[in-house]
Amino acid sequence: QVQLVESGGGLVQAGGSLRLSCSASGSTFDINRIGWYRQAPGKQRELVATISRGGSTNYADSVKGRFTISRDNAKNTVYLQMNSLKPEDTAVYYCNADRFSVPGYDYWGQGTQVTVSS
Repeated sequence: QVQLVESGGGLVQAGGSLRLSCSASGSTFDINRIGWYRQAPGKQRELVATISRGGSTNYADSVKGRFTISRDNAKNTVYLQMNSLKPEDTAVYYCNADRFSVPGYDYWGQGTQVTVSS
């Protein structure tokens, strides 16, 4: 099992910045890809950014150039630096991970609220 705990959400004005953190515990030795999804009210959950164990990244087009994902394997932590935030970035942000040994199964955190005011 893998447990994911997010932190760093909050309220920020448009144009501001926030940094989200996701700490993983449990069977972290074989985590493959880890990253962030978000869900706004009335909308489906969508990919924000992911990073592989080797450091390959993938971003949603809507956040490219504004968000940066990074990973500290020694600390089992992934970060999402969010700059130039827009009101449309308002959502609950969820940490997500998968493991080499459990293909096709996703682990999720409880989510952290990000609210961007105009």
